[in-house]
Amino acid sequence: MTGKAKPKKHTAKELAAKLDAATTNRGGGKAGLSDRSGHDKGGHAKLECPLCKVTAPDIKSMQIHHDARHPKIPFDESKLNNLHASTVADTSKPKPGIRGSLKK
Repeated sequence: MTGKAKPKKHTAKELAAKLDAATTNRGGGKAGLSDRSGHDKGGHAKLECPLCKVTAPDIKSMQIHHDARHPKIPFDESKLNNLHASTVADTSKPKPGIRGSLKK
């Protein structure tokens, strides 16, 4: 006799979610290092701090970083390095879906 409310088999939705989580690059580890750094194809990091070379995805995150790490230097938006401006994204590749997978 089995326990209460315990399914005996995995559902198709659960198996698909496990497959998606296992095969989609979420940006972690060595595979996501180039994506996080922003040097190849722009990546997630859009802005780079001119003082310490830390990257951030948007201006608000960069301002939070600057206020925390460089409080004595005034924040100047024009001095930030825009990593997406120097690289052009390849438009021939298909774009990922909602959660980053290429589902059909």
